[in-house]
Amino acid sequence: MSGSGTTGTADVRGTVADGFEPVMDAFIRNFEQRGERGAAVAVYRDGRKVVDLWAGARSVDGPEPWAVDTAQVVRSATKGVAAAVVLLLHQRGQIDLDAPVGTYWPEFKAAGKERVLVRHLLSHRAGLPVLDRPLTPAKAQDGVSGPAALAAQAPAWEPGTDHGYHAQTYSWLLSELVRRVTGRTIGRWTADQLARPLGLDFWIGLPEDEAHRVGRIGPVEEPPTAAGGGLRLRPKRSVAEAYSDPDSLTRRAFGAIDPLPDENDPAYRAAELPASNGISTARALARFYAATIGPVDDGPRLFAPATLTLARTEESSGPDRVLVVNTRFGLGFMLHGPACPLLGPGSFGHPGRGGSLGFADPESGIALGYATNGMRKGVTADPRAQALIRAVRSAL
Repeated sequence: MSGSGTTGTADVRGTVADGFEPVMDAFIRNFEQRGERGAAVAVYRDGRKVVDLWAGARSVDGPEPWAVDTAQVVRSATKGVAAAVVLLLHQRGQIDLDAPVGTYWPEFKAAGKERVLVRHLLSHRAGLPVLDRPLTPAKAQDGVSGPAALAAQAPAWEPGTDHGYHAQTYSWLLSELVRRVTGRTIGRWTADQLARPLGLDFWIGLPEDEAHRVGRIGPVEEPPTAAGGGLRLRPKRSVAEAYSDPDSLTRRAFGAIDPLPDENDPAYRAAELPASNGISTARALARFYAATIGPVDDGPRLFAPATLTLARTEESSGPDRVLVVNTRFGLGFMLHGPACPLLGPGSFGHPGRGGSLGFADPESGIALGYATNGMRKGVTADPRAQALIRAVRSAL
């Protein structure tokens, strides 16, 4: 294992197994060429950690260094862990993916949603990516208002016939389903059944005694001289128009909480929003995904073979009514494709808007986690994460 080092831009700490040095090189270039402020990356191969690196500042707007245990808000990278909760409940016989959601949540049957299936929630086919009336941050975080609004609301399209990214509403759909089935919040279930057994520094609902470890996130711009940054094409006119039109499903989906919450606010971080406010180390994301495809450090694997097949079998593909571009989803996970390039055709995972990423590739035995405090404008395919993926591919 090679160790840490210093570049002109960042003091890189951690370890890299022999053969995976290209990942360290790419990580360093993210600071030197792609405007990285503070970040960490971890990679597992066949259940063993082969990359564990961190560098830069803990907070996007502060001087304190990123430490070995620094965690960050990983935004929609949370969705993959939330999806795993539902799939594990299915694996244990507690949820039928082909049952109507109203079987577990009777109030949800209202307004033409009797035939919305559990699998439709996971695959973004429920027709509920927007709220008729956006919620304030306080109501979005109360655990009651979001589920109540969605239970009463009619779908935007015939459920099951098309897909559109449920950017924010995914929080309340999955959290309420899990609560109805288990009697526990999704954050508590994740802590008890995933984080604790696997040793993950991952939270949906940050405990007060862990708050000191979490950095502040914020927007960063790509340097005009950035090189090798992955997908840097100007967005299509249709995409730009969708984001600028206040009446589009795109704007309304991402604006389901209005005004946008302060993601650095302790109250926001303590809330349970499994679409967007998970807090994690890169190491925890990588370890979680490693456990979905096999034993980690000789421990148990999370997914039975049949569950792994469900996670990465295509459920939705083609033009996304919210993201506008073509997207591919399995049951809760984004799948490898132009909108979300991962390691290979069988890869599954989830990015977080602005940068963070977690995924697994069963064919190579690779699992990767990347966390950053510098939020870029893109929803998927962040150039820094793409550079790390290319480096991993070159090391195999």
